[in-house]
Amino acid sequence: MSREQIEALIEQRQQAWNARDARALTEGHSPDCVVDSPMAGGSTRGHDAIEHVYSTYFRAFTDFRLELDAVLIDGDHAAIFATASGTDLGGFMGMPPTGRAVKVPIVFLYEFRDGLIVRDRRVYDFTSVLIQIGMLKAKPS
Repeated sequence: MSREQIEALIEQRQQAWNARDARALTEGHSPDCVVDSPMAGGSTRGHDAIEHVYSTYFRAFTDFRLELDAVLIDGDHAAIFATASGTDLGGFMGMPPTGRAVKVPIVFLYEFRDGLIVRDRRVYDFTSVLIQIGMLKAKPS
């Protein structure tokens, strides 16, 4: 893929994130793509499982937003630095909704082949998410 194609795909994905469009996000992945994400419980493979992960995010955080901070592209790889935010209005991980806001920096590491993402690794502080929605308590320092 050219740099311009990767940039266009990343822009389309940001729009789909902010539209909370699980189907559009899933279509950017190859059918055998692997998504590694703490919120998904590890590795997820295949369109049905990946779409389920996106849908789970959007059910819990019905006002989900993704703001891009920086994008680094090297050949068929990209690192996207972003900030994810939303409010736990739909319930998260089987818990009732807390109404609490979440804001967390996140890095997406993508590998592309034939115009699609074949590997999607997400790096963020999952413990911070759990603390922000009140599922975990942090001890004061």
